[in-house]
Amino acid sequence: MKEVSFKIDGKTCQAPEGENVISAAKRQGVYIPTLCYLEGRPCLGTCRVCTIRVGGRSMAACTLTIEENMQLEVNTPELQDMRKAIVELIFVEGNHFCPACEKSGDCQLQAVAYAMDMRVARFHYRFSPYSVHYEGKNIILEHNRCMHCKRCTNLFEDDQGFKIFSFVNRGPQTRVMLDLEREKFLSPEKLREAKDLCPTGAILLQGGGFDRPIGTRKYDLKAIGQVPKGDK
Repeated sequence: MKEVSFKIDGKTCQAPEGENVISAAKRQGVYIPTLCYLEGRPCLGTCRVCTIRVGGRSMAACTLTIEENMQLEVNTPELQDMRKAIVELIFVEGNHFCPACEKSGDCQLQAVAYAMDMRVARFHYRFSPYSVHYEGKNIILEHNRCMHCKRCTNLFEDDQGFKIFSFVNRGPQTRVMLDLEREKFLSPEKLREAKDLCPTGAILLQGGGFDRPIGTRKYDLKAIGQVPKGDK
């Protein structure tokens, strides 16, 4: 694949044509926050936390690929504040009280908020409490923390290649639900994958909340956004 030139905030960069913008920026040492995007997996474009500007238009970076002479605005004060506001809205629309969540330290939403230096949301909390789904043999669904990113519904499959998460209802009543029959047979590795796939604390495992002490978890050890230039 041929290398092309493009610009990030006025700086000329090189990347393979067609590479995802978030991945290309990362290799240039530029961190673009995201909550739904996973490198190498199909783009979802749901969270909008990766909003940048291309040709004067605000767009989700995860939905874009590198083109010759592309002009990307990433870290202008306006865009940084816009992305921070989006994360704040996610917090106030769910039960994201980090000290009480067993996924603290492994939570991507929490890590992104820290990277943005978010202390207190500027918006009023407005979520209505939802019931927690304990019906699975191994998986708990904490609907109060689900941000409908579609990672679990679109990207997770069981050992036989079947999807076990799906959306039910519509609008404000939309919920992620679980195929209880298939969930019974998930391997320990698949259970861990499901939990880790969720960027919040919405997918939890029965009895596995504190198997690793606080302070030794993924984002406790390395803050998100620490991307040296050339990091793959």
